[in-house]
Amino acid sequence: MSRILVTGGSGRLGRSVVDGLARAGHHVISVDRDAVPAAQLPAGAVQHTADLLAPGEALRLMQDATPDAVIHLAAIAVPFSAPEDVIFSTNTRLAFAVLSAATEAGVPKIVTASSPTVLGYGSPAGWLPDAFPLDEETTPKPWNAYALSKLIAEQTMQMFAAAQGDRIRYAAFRPCFVISPEEWEGAPTQQGHTLAERLADPALAAPALFNYVDARDVADFLELLLQKMDAIPNGQTFFVGAADALATEPLAELIPRFLPGSAGLAAGLTGTRPGFSVDKARKLLGWEPTRTWRTELRNPAPSRLNDEAPAAFAAAGTGPKETP
Repeated sequence: MSRILVTGGSGRLGRSVVDGLARAGHHVISVDRDAVPAAQLPAGAVQHTADLLAPGEALRLMQDATPDAVIHLAAIAVPFSAPEDVIFSTNTRLAFAVLSAATEAGVPKIVTASSPTVLGYGSPAGWLPDAFPLDEETTPKPWNAYALSKLIAEQTMQMFAAAQGDRIRYAAFRPCFVISPEEWEGAPTQQGHTLAERLADPALAAPALFNYVDARDVADFLELLLQKMDAIPNGQTFFVGAADALATEPLAELIPRFLPGSAGLAAGLTGTRPGFSVDKARKLLGWEPTRTWRTELRNPAPSRLNDEAPAAFAAAGTGPKETP
C-alpha cells in the first residue's frame, strides 16, 4: 500500500481517481479548495482543504503527508471558463508550485495532468495534423491559454526530470474528454449537454475530435503508471483515452465534415477507431481502456457501428434528441 497525495481530488476526474486508488488499497490524501461530503469519501481516503497557491502551502502539505507519490490534477479545467490571463496564471503556477514542492520534499513519484488540447485542434485559424491517429509525437500547437498552460505543465515536469535524473520519477498524462460515472446516467457534462445529446448531434463532439475517456479508466491508468514508473524512461507523457470514438459513425466519415481538408488524413479511422492513439501506454505500461460508451451509457443513441445498439435504444423507449 502506498500513500498517494492527489491535488484537485474533489473535481470531476479527481473524485474517480481518489476512489479508484483507495479501492486498489492505497491510502489517499485528497487536497482541494473545496471538500466533498465526508460520506462520499471512500475508505482509505482523507481530505484536506488548501490553497495550493498560498506561499509555502504546497510544501507544508508534502512534508506533513510524506506521500510516496503525488498526482497533480488541480487546475481551472475548462478552456475559456475564466479570463485567459487567469487561466494561464493559475494553471502554470499550480503546476510549478506542486511539482516544485513535491520535488523539494523528495516524493519519489510525481505525475501531472495535461490535456489533448495542447495539440491545437479547434484553432479558429485552421488546423490539420500531420497524420491520424493523433499521438505523443504529434506536434503541439496550443492556441489558447488553457492549452498553453497544460503544455507548460508538461515542460515543467520535464524540467524537473532533467534536473533530478532518475532520483525522482516524473510523468505527465493527457486525459481525453473525461466522463464521470454520473454522466453515464444522464448528468450534464462540463459543456452542459448530456452524453446522449453529444452522440445524437456529432457537432457537439466534433470540436474535441470525438475523443473521450471514462474517469475510472484514468484511475486505473494512474494506478498502473505508479506501479511501473521505475521501469520506464523518466519524464514520459501519455495519452489516456477510450479504445473507440464518442460517435455512432466512423470518424473517417465524420471528421471531414467538420475539419476541412482532413479527408485523406482521416481515411484510416474506419469502424470504431478513435482519433487519438493510446498505443504508447499499451506498449510501455500494458494499460488498456476497458470502458466504452456502448456498455456504460444508459439509453445510448443508435449506432451504425453496433448492430445491437438501435434495438437496445428502441427498447428503452428513447430516441436521438434534436439539439439547436
